[in-house]
Amino acid sequence: MACKPEELRHVPLFALLDDDEITVLAGQVEMKKFAARQRIYKMGDAGGQAYIMMSGAVRVATVDQDHQEVIVDEPAHGEFFGFASMLEQTPHETTATALAETVCVEVDRQDIAVLLQRKPLAGMDMLTVLGRQFHASQQLVRLRANRNPNELIETEATFGERVADAVARFGGSWSFIITFGVILVVYTGINSVLRRSAWDPYPFILLNLFLSMLAAIQAPVIMMSQNRQDTKDRLRGELDYDVNRRAESEIQGLAGKLNLLGDKMGDLEDLIRAGLPPKRAEG
Repeated sequence: MACKPEELRHVPLFALLDDDEITVLAGQVEMKKFAARQRIYKMGDAGGQAYIMMSGAVRVATVDQDHQEVIVDEPAHGEFFGFASMLEQTPHETTATALAETVCVEVDRQDIAVLLQRKPLAGMDMLTVLGRQFHASQQLVRLRANRNPNELIETEATFGERVADAVARFGGSWSFIITFGVILVVYTGINSVLRRSAWDPYPFILLNLFLSMLAAIQAPVIMMSQNRQDTKDRLRGELDYDVNRRAESEIQGLAGKLNLLGDKMGDLEDLIRAGLPPKRAEG
């Protein structure tokens, strides 16, 4: 489908072009429509085209060594995706999927070449786009390398879970024990002194009711907090396992390189010995 020049005006990369250049570029590029959940390109496909987001929603993701999907980018209106593979003419390292009905502008390397011939300063805008994507990739790697299970769980905690943690934290502290002990001593002491005029004489039935209610409420709250702690421990164990597995893989790779280096050194020693003149017999 042909692209209208007015639609390219909303793309920041093409905002500096004049009317004639916009018209020429609009005649070269094409508009592509993608249905919801349709794959625009997949990892390993030839990177002959890049795409500019016009409307809809797109998710650009890749798969790490643990075979887990990692979201790399969710381009906004006017932003490129698949740009680096198109410039390098290399297979795509990511998979782009339309999350909703999406319209994109399809651009190939020849379109960019014509654009740079007519507007060389547009290259700075393209470098800016690539630099932003590069920094986003660096940030993604840094966050995945420094994942903290406590931070991951805290960011997803609900209000009720935060309250449960606070109650369990206070209920298991010396502050609670001392405060609760003082209240019990004062309560029983006052009612013992007042005797017949006491509002809760011995055996302190009202106090037993309050204690039973407190235990009935506090027990499930503490269990909820313990379940969250178990989740943290399980996530921490999974992260430790991933780190150990990657470390083992790297150690095996280093061992292989050392063995290969030893073989090369042995071959070099054989060549050196073969090139040396034979020793004269002593006599």
